[in-house]
Amino acid sequence: MTDSTNGRRRVPHERHRGAVTLRRDSIPPSTADEKLLDSHYRGEWKTKDAWRALRILSEFVEGFDTLADLPPAVSVFGSARSLPDSPECELAAQLGGALAEAGYAVITGGGPGVMEAANRGATEAGGMSVGLGIELPFEQGLNDWVDIGIDFRYFFVRKTMFVKYAQAFVVLPGGFGTLDELFEAITLVQTRKVTRFPVILMGTEYWGGLLDWIKSRLLADGKVGPGDMELLLVTDDVDEAVQMIVQADAALAENGKR
Repeated sequence: MTDSTNGRRRVPHERHRGAVTLRRDSIPPSTADEKLLDSHYRGEWKTKDAWRALRILSEFVEGFDTLADLPPAVSVFGSARSLPDSPECELAAQLGGALAEAGYAVITGGGPGVMEAANRGATEAGGMSVGLGIELPFEQGLNDWVDIGIDFRYFFVRKTMFVKYAQAFVVLPGGFGTLDELFEAITLVQTRKVTRFPVILMGTEYWGGLLDWIKSRLLADGKVGPGDMELLLVTDDVDEAVQMIVQADAALAENGKR
């Protein structure tokens, strides 16, 4: 089956479950995450959850084994819905290239939009480009610029890989998924569950309203402390973002934590 507009083969709707690819009527109505976490499936708790635990373990093993030899890396987040010619995609491509030139692999969610742009920038600059995909009801698939790709069933396994192998998080404009990764990262740093690493917001105009709200509500009400505001770094400049990461990495190395 080909697309008459460009001659490329048109891939039917599909979903990836680990090593398994499902298409057309073989695609189930629910995801592995939904069956694990949704109380509507409580009838399966005694019969299937023990086996799911083994599947979860296998995803951790696959991720650890595949990514263990990565060079120092940076996780980049942003919207899958951003158009290729959008300002955030152009910024992501520049960032991916600059990170690669600085010696970092680039890790994204492997999807389209900002993720694809960051992967493309890294690959075109000769760097390592990693995509950590996830099973979703609306399958995205890994973009063509990914050198190493893993498809996960479970979000929490995937999130572990984003944190474990990254020297920093860079967060570009995005939606709920991007916000989820952002706040999980700063929570892990704030609670000292991980060694402090840079969490950089790129796009001062985009993130300005959120930061103003954090200051006027959370900080003003004492829900976060003044020091917590220092966990978030904000810039529009790619070179500045990379320099923040390089300096933080050097400081950790000097303290014997790298």
